Amino acid sequence: MDIYQKHGYKDRKDYLESLALEFGLPKRVVFIAANMLGKNEDFDGLLTTLEDATW
Repeated sequence: MDIYQKHGYKDRKDYLESLALEFGLPKRVVFIAANMLGKNEDFDGLLTTLEDATW
C-alpha cells in the first residue's frame, strides 16, 4: 500500500484530481504544481502552494 492509498485515494492521479475539486482549481494547475514540486511535497508544500493559488 502506498502513501496515497493510506490516505484513501486510488493513486497519485486520484489524489491530485481530488485536490483540484477541493481547492476549486483547474486540474492542469494542480498537476503542473505537483510536477514542479515533486511527489515528496504532495502532502505538504503542494497544499501550501494550492492554498496560495486560491487567494
